[in-house]
Amino acid sequence: MLTVPVRQLGESERRAVERLLDRDPFAGAQVAERIAARGLSWWRADGRILGYGARRNLESLCWLGGNLTPVLATDAAVSAFADLLAGEERLCSSIVGRADAVLGLWDRLSDTWGPARDVRPNQPLLATDALPAVPADPEVRRVRSGEVDRLFPAAVAMYTEEVGVSPLAEDAGRSYRRRVNDLVRAGRAYARFVDGKVVFKAELAVVTKRTAQVQGVWVAPEWRGRGIAAAAMAAVVRDALLRVAPTVSLYVNDFNLPARRVYERCGFQPVGTLATVLF
Repeated sequence: MLTVPVRQLGESERRAVERLLDRDPFAGAQVAERIAARGLSWWRADGRILGYGARRNLESLCWLGGNLTPVLATDAAVSAFADLLAGEERLCSSIVGRADAVLGLWDRLSDTWGPARDVRPNQPLLATDALPAVPADPEVRRVRSGEVDRLFPAAVAMYTEEVGVSPLAEDAGRSYRRRVNDLVRAGRAYARFVDGKVVFKAELAVVTKRTAQVQGVWVAPEWRGRGIAAAAMAAVVRDALLRVAPTVSLYVNDFNLPARRVYERCGFQPVGTLATVLF
């Protein structure tokens, strides 16, 4: 008899979900942000959140929307989530979360959801709650609303380089441009401009009460190797800590050694390992 079924969670279980997310504030940040903004009611949420565990003892979560994200997923929960999801059409563009859970899910789902475009099994998850010792670049600042047209080409270049496909391929980039515009309007996009062009950019892509998660870090190719990244990142971290959240977090591909050195200089410390499966 199945005594611990997977079930879709609703607004009545929101407090239990939030308590669970508080136990993993960095890896679960994206899910926490979405629930804080939209709740768990099906008519408001932009995805489903599945729960594993007895009704009075929620153990694990799995967010299913544009991304599939397991949170605090035990081996038993990974198996249960995979059994349910294997019978559904894949609609998500990626699986991302703690490496053990993501790779466990992919091992069970690859036959029905595969092939993947890329699997990144080792992405260090880093965080800091201290102002960087590196002096901040005074020319790095929040992007203004009238500067979206100048920021957007850099955002497209970063996305294409990082993800491997252009964000312009789907709907001519309209949804991606809306996302960039939303980040600028919220004061969560940073850049350094030289002669009107972006030479460095980064965003606080996810913001919760516990952390501001940096994504989209990019240096223009012709500026790489000049040593601007550490001071630029220090400016982002400093502003985020003073203005936005008590910690700053991010994750990085293990093979990106220059970026990892920059983050170490800015005071980031390891807090786990993520993995991403891209479709």
